[in-house]
Formats: sequence, structure tokens, C-alpha cells
Amino acid sequence: MPASAPSPSPDTQREIDLETLLGEVALGNEAAFETIYDRLAGAIYGLVRRVVRDPAQSDEVAQEVLLEVWRSASRFDPAKGSAMSWAMTIAHRRAIDRVRSAVGERQRDQRFAAATAPTEIAEVAETVEANLDRERVRRCLETLTDIQRESMVLAYYGGYSYREVAALLHVALGTIKTRIRDGLIRLRDCMGVSL
Repeated sequence: MPASAPSPSPDTQREIDLETLLGEVALGNEAAFETIYDRLAGAIYGLVRRVVRDPAQSDEVAQEVLLEVWRSASRFDPAKGSAMSWAMTIAHRRAIDRVRSAVGERQRDQRFAAATAPTEIAEVAETVEANLDRERVRRCLETLTDIQRESMVLAYYGGYSYREVAALLHVALGTIKTRIRDGLIRLRDCMGVSL
């Protein structure tokens, strides 16, 4: 009796079946695609999930891969590799593309947010201007007499009323009012403010 040829292993038979099925899919056979879908969907999703990590995104990419398998089945060349390798290569490339796209989108969003965020330049300018005004006021306060400066500092920086300033300095209310009025006139002139 002649020896029969050894039967292919189950993995080899499955690969041959996938290659045959891809040939059928290339011809538009929907039933063949359903079989390929059933055989490859889990493996494709698993690979994509390891790369993309997000379950919803992974599911979307896996569906795109299977659609690409349907559309490009005619480009499968068994001389270049197995059907499973071909499908998994498509899956890996799509998953990497999705990750790169997400990273690029995040970077674009960050650049856009930075470019369109209300600039703090106006705030900085206001702060600088306020600091310059404060410095000018300090310099002009130094031009006042000691009694004018003391009365004004208590009234405007200390928050005391004219009556309270007069009591603190043991001076008549009218005198305090005159000192503060004269001090304000000198400050106005020093700062170049016109009325």
C-alpha cells in the first residue's frame, strides 16, 4: 500500500483556509468574509487594544481593519506571508496611526489653546503700570514735609478719618485738613496730574 501524504496540521489547515477565504473575499463573497470576520476579529481587536489601550477606540480601529481586509483582499499575496500576518500587519499599522493621530491632535489642541487663551499681557501691563504708579507716589511722598506725609499716610494708607488723624497727632481737625489738602496739591503737581 502506498504511503499517504501527511495531513496538514490544524494551524496550517486554518492558514490555508484563510488564504482561500481571502481569495473568495476578493471576488466579493460575503459569506467568506463573515467566516474571516469570525476568525480574525478577536485577534485583531486584541492586538489593537494592546497598542491603543482605549476600549472604544480599539473597537473602532478593529472595525476599520476588518473593513480594510474586505476592501483590499485582492492585494493579499500568499508569496509574501500568511493571511494572518497580512491582517495583523494591517491592524498594527492602523493602531499605530490612531495613536499618532491622537497624540498629534492633543498637541494641536494644546497649541491652539495656548494661542487663543486670553493673553496675560494686559494683566502684566496693568501690574507694571500700577507698580510704576506706586513708585511715583512713593517718590512724590518723599517731597512732602514730615507733618504732611505723616497726616496723609495715616489718612490714606492707615484708613483713618481726618478726625481720627487729628486725635492721633494731637492736632486740631482744621490743621489736619489743611496739611492733607496741601500735601495732595504737592502730590498732584509732582505726579503731573492735571485737573
